[in-house]
Amino acid sequence: MSGLPEGIERGFAAARQIADAVLLEGYVLYPYRASAAKNRLRWQFGVLVPPEYTRQGGEHSHQRTECVLEAREDDRLAVELRFLRVQRRTVERAAANGEFESVERLELADRVLVDWDEGVEERVELLLPVDELTGDGVQRGFRLPGVGSTELLHEDGTAVGRLVRRREQVDGLLRLRMEELPGPFRAQRLTAEVENVSGWTPHRRAGREEALPRSLVSAHLLLGLEHGRFLSVTDPPEWARPAVRRCRNRHTWPVLAGPEGDRRVMLSSPIILEDHPRIAPESLGTLYDATEIDEILALRTAALTEDEKREARGTDDRAGAVIDLAESMPPEVLERLHGAVRGLREITGDRAAEQPWWDPGNDQEVDPERDRVLVDGRSVGAGSRVVLRPGRRRTDAQDLFLAGRTGVVEAVLHDVDGSVHLAVTVEDDPGADLWRAQGRFRYFQPDEVTPLEES
Repeated sequence: MSGLPEGIERGFAAARQIADAVLLEGYVLYPYRASAAKNRLRWQFGVLVPPEYTRQGGEHSHQRTECVLEAREDDRLAVELRFLRVQRRTVERAAANGEFESVERLELADRVLVDWDEGVEERVELLLPVDELTGDGVQRGFRLPGVGSTELLHEDGTAVGRLVRRREQVDGLLRLRMEELPGPFRAQRLTAEVENVSGWTPHRRAGREEALPRSLVSAHLLLGLEHGRFLSVTDPPEWARPAVRRCRNRHTWPVLAGPEGDRRVMLSSPIILEDHPRIAPESLGTLYDATEIDEILALRTAALTEDEKREARGTDDRAGAVIDLAESMPPEVLERLHGAVRGLREITGDRAAEQPWWDPGNDQEVDPERDRVLVDGRSVGAGSRVVLRPGRRRTDAQDLFLAGRTGVVEAVLHDVDGSVHLAVTVEDDPGADLWRAQGRFRYFQPDEVTPLEES
């Protein structure tokens, strides 16, 4: 937003990294191809559909944010409504007669193109004196007109097809109101409502795919004060707790954004976050799939076949950027993603957190290949055969399928809390030798196995 006060601009700049992650969360999921089953139902967060569609689609057309703040008389409030607008892309192939025909798939040398919904970022920005927000408050409508475009595709100087893109008209409304709170402390309650007011009337059997191009997708708000401060909704000061409890948030959740200790910026997100959320410093770029760990996702992406990568590049430019990132990641950068103990940063600082605070390889008191542990009165260690009895309360759900199977103990491991874990390979597993060579095992506690023989 041009012309923002310097303090708000700095706060917004720091918060936008998290806001961008909210905006694009789940945009395209691994394996980043349109053909993947989990990429066929998209746009799961912050979707505000046209009001007429709420009757048959079960989704909502509005968000409501309420929070408590301490604004001064001469204060100004900056508002940045951010969302994605769905842009429908269809693929056409050049015909012999010079015309173009729709196709399900168009193969080019470097990519495979299919029909796909792209997301175009939109913003509605306001900067208002807080005294204008009292009483009936401020109401701002906005209209994004429908627009279309065509992109010709060439190979060897010849037009082989085209991409046809279309965005539908979207109408929205932003309401802002502030009221003084009673009591000895000067504080206010801010109410910010975002509503889709598009006049589209769906036919009786209209589905979500028809509503999405007329929706606000991943809608969220950045709110900033020039001089004042916002109060945490999660952990407010004691005097403000009653007022915060009376705040009513619908389909969104406000958190303090920006650096720790800075209370000038609030992010109201459709995804529940903690105050002052941060992107992990090890992360090199957006992977869009926050249910995965960056290290695992980068390795999986780099392992895709060339045909799969061509399809991902043709699915979306953002998906193509993920492929390029995974392919160009040097080993030393990938190692930085492995084993980061983020919880130690507050105690030891970022540099110390990059180093292991306990290295079992250098601890002379532990030897995973020779250590043994008593189980049912028997000594169990590397080479022992056991029956697996995974516990229901603390074991990976996948391990429950191994109940009653036999396994071989590969190592006895001790953690810093004093717990013992058995690294096990499953007998009759055709991949056991590979797992053993790679050091990849299944882990059980001593009371989750029964020894089969004396060791």
